[in-house]
Formats: sequence, C-alpha cells, structure tokens
Amino acid sequence: MSLASSIARHRRFYIAFTFAAIVLRLLFILKFPTIAPDSLVYGDIAKNWQQGIYGISGVHTPGPAGTPPIRGVEPTDIRMPGYPAFVALCFLLFGSEHYGAIMYVNLVFDVITCYIIAALAWRAAGDRAARIAFALAACCIFFANYVATPLTEPLAIFAAAAALYFAVRALSGPVSSPPQFRSASWVLCGIALASGILLRPDGGILLGATLVYLLWRGARGSLPPKHAMAAALTVAVVALAPLVPWTVRNWRVLHVFQPLAPVYANTPGEFVPLGFIRWQKTWILDYSSVEDIWFHVPGDALDMQALPARAFDSPTERDETARLFAEYNHTRVMTGPLDAQFGALAARRIARHPLRYYAWLPALRALDLWARPRTEMLPLDSHWWQFDQDLHDAILGTAIGLLGWLYLAAALLALRPGVHVRFGGLLLLFVVLRSAFLASMPNPEQRYVLECFPALLVFAGAGLAGPRPGTQS
Repeated sequence: MSLASSIARHRRFYIAFTFAAIVLRLLFILKFPTIAPDSLVYGDIAKNWQQGIYGISGVHTPGPAGTPPIRGVEPTDIRMPGYPAFVALCFLLFGSEHYGAIMYVNLVFDVITCYIIAALAWRAAGDRAARIAFALAACCIFFANYVATPLTEPLAIFAAAAALYFAVRALSGPVSSPPQFRSASWVLCGIALASGILLRPDGGILLGATLVYLLWRGARGSLPPKHAMAAALTVAVVALAPLVPWTVRNWRVLHVFQPLAPVYANTPGEFVPLGFIRWQKTWILDYSSVEDIWFHVPGDALDMQALPARAFDSPTERDETARLFAEYNHTRVMTGPLDAQFGALAARRIARHPLRYYAWLPALRALDLWARPRTEMLPLDSHWWQFDQDLHDAILGTAIGLLGWLYLAAALLALRPGVHVRFGGLLLLFVVLRSAFLASMPNPEQRYVLECFPALLVFAGAGLAGPRPGTQS
C-alpha cells in the first residue's frame, strides 16, 4: 500500500484535517498578521532586484545645496537570494509590497508541507503514524503563526521536510529498485537542500547531517559503500551548485569570498562588535534577553535592569557593566574601543568559568530553544513567566509552552520498546546538529528550530501510534 492509497482509504480523515489546517492558518492571517522588520528587508531587496540590483536602499551622496540627499541602492550579501527571489515573484504576481498575498502563498506551501510530513512518516513509521503526524502538522499553531508572517520559516520548513522525505525514499527503496529511481530521489533531495540553503545559510546543517548519515551507513555496511559514496556525491553537488553563481557575484560585486550570507548580516567593511557579542554569550540564555539587549544595539538605549543576575559575577563586575552601558547610552553607538572593553570583560568571565561558557550555557540555550513558549510573533510579552506583571500574557504564554511540551513528549514516546522509526538516525542527527549549532549562537531565537519539526512530528506520530505488530526494533 502507498500513501496515496492510504489517503484514498482514509479520505474523510485527510479532508477534515486539511480543512482544519486551512482554517487555522486563515485565522492567524486574519487575526495575527505580522510584518516583521526582516520582512521589510526582504521586500526592499526584492524591489531593488526587480530594478536590476541585488541590494538595499540607503542614503549615499548629498544633493545640491538645499535639496535632500540622493538615495541610492547599495549592493549587499546580508541575505541569501532565495527568499528575496520568492518575494520578488509574489510582488510581480500580486503587486508591489503586497505582503498579505505572501501570507496566502505561505498557506499553500504549509498545507503541502503537512502532506510531505505524512509521506515521510508513512515511509518511516507506517500508515497510522502518518495519519497522526499529518493531524499534528495540520493543527500546529507554530506553523500557522509563521504563515501569517512574511519570513523564511514556511518555505524553510517545506524544504527541510522535502529533503528528509526524498532521502528516506531513496534509502527505503528495495535493493531491486532501479538505480535511476534512487538517483532521482537523491537529486530531488539535493534540490530541496539547495532550496533550504538559498533561503537561509543554516539550511546547510541538514546537508551535513545527510552526508554524515550516508557515510556512516556505508562505513558500517548497512548500505553498500559504493552506493553511499555515490549518493553523498550526488546530494552534495546538487545542493551546493547554486552557491557557485552567488559566490562569483559576491566576489565580482563586493570583492569578498562569501559563499553564504555573513553570520552577523554585516556588509563588507561594516564593523561587527565581536567583543560585545562574546560578552552576551557569557550569560544569555533565552529569547527575552535577545529582545531586551541584542535587538537594541546599535541605536537604542541599554537598560541595566534588563540584565539577569547571571550577567555579573560580583558587585565590582556589575559596576563595570553599568559603566560600559552608560558609555554606550551616551551615543548609542558601539565603538571599537567600547567593544574592546566588553571583549575584555567577556574574557575575564570566561577565564573564571570556562565550563559555564563552553558547556552549561550552550546546553541551557538548546533546552530553551525547544522548551520556551513560541510567542515571539504574537502580541504577547516575551517574559511569559511574570504572572504578577501581565497575568493574561503569562497564562497564554504558559499554555502555548505546554502545547510545545506535549509535542516533545509525544516524540519521546517513540523511544518505547517496540516502536521503530526507519532511518530515525538521520532525523535525530539533524535535530541534534541543528540544536547544537543554534545553541552556539548568541541570539537564541526559537523560530530557528522549526525546521526540525518535520522530524519531530514523525517521531511524535510514531510514538502516539505505538508499536506495530511484527515490527522489529
């Protein structure tokens, strides 16, 4: 039996949850539409690209006396070209700056993603797990929330789900299946991976997980080494090929070797406050601190009251931090000398507690990425635990957090004896690698783990479906 025949057999079930998926996403589009600052950046690049320049609008040269400055477009590499291309296409079809139309296109992609997750779960854990995974994806408010926001998440989740599906399809094909069938699946996997990388540079984590898994299977003999190497080479070449013209463009236009977007979204030659960033990593744990501190530099004042107690090891250190904050607040510009002082402060904190910096804080950031309520795109206070400050937001935030914990609990049920997820090693490796990478970053934004949700929902579907009769673990 195939997934198509399963859908035909359970037609009412799939129709009902498809309807639920559409209604839920329409509710978020109509009730909670959000145009984030990054949405406007993508829109600006898209509009300029339509005029022939991949760049951002900015003020360049002063105009004649008594006239406003002449505005121009500055070529950039701060964003990968995939999402600006998508936005430019939507603007072409539906009208310039019609961000609402993008939300409805997101809806279509997201519903398709639900079916891809079902197909992935069907191959990995069987028919019942596929139906459960489909229902969980259709009713996932975290997916629906980002449908109502013109950001990369819906397309990135779609690309991750497709890449995992085609990888599992290639791996699960019978030994007697034609080589061209497996090759086509690996090519499609590479295309999906390329799409993810062109949307965001961290899309390459799934490519790395796929290559490591293939080589591991080849090394242990569960996959013929020649097949493993051929599959890995195919996936790598297809996934990385689109980066060649992007890299050449960056070299010719910006004179930098930049195959991916810069880590800190800085233009060539732009100052990056690495000392301040390193100091943040000596204490930052959760998204609320990203809003309170990270998003404020440069341009906005910093508030000492926004820092948690773990940001200081002594009263003397607190006084020094207050002095640095006051110096920054005077101009609201992070200068090189001031950044160096933050870097020196960070170095002293790391020297005193190296395990805190290199082990405990990253582990806690990873936990926070999965466990904290995903409310950053909702009109709710990010400080969800402060019941005495805003009871309404705290209750809703806690409820949303509990929903996320239920997804995690369902996925953990897949670890029960008798529950088997085929090629679960690939899914788990991807989740672990992506979580570890994101935990190493100084801005723990939980939206970045949503690409792991296709894998999570497969485990959840398998866990809730329970052991299959006659399945060997």
